Amino acid sequence: MSSEIHLGGASFGCSIDALRGARLSSLRVGGRERLLGYTRGAPATSWGAYPMVPYAGRVRDGRFNHAGTTHQLPRNFGQHAIHGTVFDVSWSIIDQSPAHAVLVASLGTRWPYGGQVVHEVVVNAQERTVICTLTVSTTSDSMPAQVGWHPWFVRPASLEIDFSEMYVRDEQYIPSGRRITPPPGPWDDCFVGARRPPTVVFADDTRVTVESDCDHWVIYDMPTHALCVEPQSGPPDGFTLAPHVVTPQSPLRRTMKLIAR
Repeated sequence: MSSEIHLGGASFGCSIDALRGARLSSLRVGGRERLLGYTRGAPATSWGAYPMVPYAGRVRDGRFNHAGTTHQLPRNFGQHAIHGTVFDVSWSIIDQSPAHAVLVASLGTRWPYGGQVVHEVVVNAQERTVICTLTVSTTSDSMPAQVGWHPWFVRPASLEIDFSEMYVRDEQYIPSGRRITPPPGPWDDCFVGARRPPTVVFADDTRVTVESDCDHWVIYDMPTHALCVEPQSGPPDGFTLAPHVVTPQSPLRRTMKLIAR
């Protein structure tokens, strides 16, 4: 099997880069590219649509507590840890067809617990949908976990969003836990209470709606070249603010659906 998986076709489909974090490296709608692609030397966090596992966003100082033990993660974003341990590693392809792929990766030595994550991607060209599902499991007694996706949509494009609340963040862009009515953008912020799914509207009037069973959304529209709509199962620094515990009997599973119109 090739490390680059192509699902669907040129008019509608996606590609997955197994060597670079099992990310969507391409999203083709109407024959046009809708995601930022890889360029030589680009940081692994800056392109495609990559899984964030077993944490999403920043972990303050790379430190968290679970079951009475304090853990220190490698800091890969200044003084903080960010976006998990699998976005920059090679994943194994365990199933592949013209419209379906399944990849798996260990959570690795940068994570203090035993576990793995599975990324399943399904394309329906007729309905113009891409469905991504992440399932994270552990071989330890328990561990905290989050999952999410970080799509970089190319500009020119605009956003249609409607959320009831936004987390207040500090100067480190980490939420305090307090929530407010969302102010006008631009944003690099975490939102909850989606009244409708976020939609990216491109210059050719193509619309890509992002649906998810995740209840937290990070919106990052400060760059001039791209914008990000990131469904997450919890907020940044979620191991402190809103911990979710995974056990061998209870994995964490979430889905993101990209719908093109």
